[in-house]
Amino acid sequence: MPELPEVEALATFLRERLVGRVVARVEVGALNVLKTYDPPPSALGGLLVAGVVRRGKWLDVDVDGLHLAVHLSRAGWVRWSDALPAAPLRPGGKNPVALRVRLAPEDDEDPHRPPGFDLTEAGTQKRLAVHVVRDPAQVPGIATLGPDPLDDAFDEAAFAALLAGSRQQVKGLLRDQSVLAGVGNAYSDEVLHVARLSPYAIAGRLPAPDVERLYDALRTTLLDAVAAASGKPAKELKDAKRAGLRVHGRAGLPCPVCGDTVREVSFADRSMQYCATCQTGGKVLADRRLSRLLK
Repeated sequence: MPELPEVEALATFLRERLVGRVVARVEVGALNVLKTYDPPPSALGGLLVAGVVRRGKWLDVDVDGLHLAVHLSRAGWVRWSDALPAAPLRPGGKNPVALRVRLAPEDDEDPHRPPGFDLTEAGTQKRLAVHVVRDPAQVPGIATLGPDPLDDAFDEAAFAALLAGSRQQVKGLLRDQSVLAGVGNAYSDEVLHVARLSPYAIAGRLPAPDVERLYDALRTTLLDAVAAASGKPAKELKDAKRAGLRVHGRAGLPCPVCGDTVREVSFADRSMQYCATCQTGGKVLADRRLSRLLK
């Protein structure tokens, strides 16, 4: 699933190509991705793109005051083309393209094959979400976002205030978009490994040195990942993310810090990875499917 660093890179990538261009039309290939109906996607046609920003894990394309808000979820992605197919996108079938945004061609571009981008979704779990709204706050997933961890105003004191009194396990808190915007399963694993903390530690019980270490790990991990993704085309971002991960998705491989084996805990629809030596004092966490911890 794309998280804050990849969505930030996608926002930058699209901003450089869209701002100042006119949308010719929007074509829908999968009706289920549309979560709003008023205004319709066709309302974007003929309007000028004013900006592209990231809001947590959401992309927000400002089209002259209307907003195309996109959540890529687990299997969604952005595919840019300098020359889109001339044939209109048809709904249904096995085409992975859920939505296509065509730009109005400029003088040096083929009028029949203008540039633009597709929103694609692989697999059978169709969770890609597209909203066309007049205000981003009309999107429930955006309206309920917590603070952005890369916001300049989000200092250690603000982070400590989020943790204070929380009964959530720190892994769950980091992934909770209503508490903190933009961090998902992969980067929460990475942050906790850098901070040398168990994913099952209770957030509100962390002593001050652990809170400081966790805050520093959160900021440095995300900033490093944003820097690594910066400037890369959309098609290279997934590989760049995988190459930069220390423990997530690396179960069975050696920890890059201590050499111990990276271990995994499986849940119904996801898994997490950690290093027992670095994070849990050598204790191995039981698979959550067993609903207990090894003592």
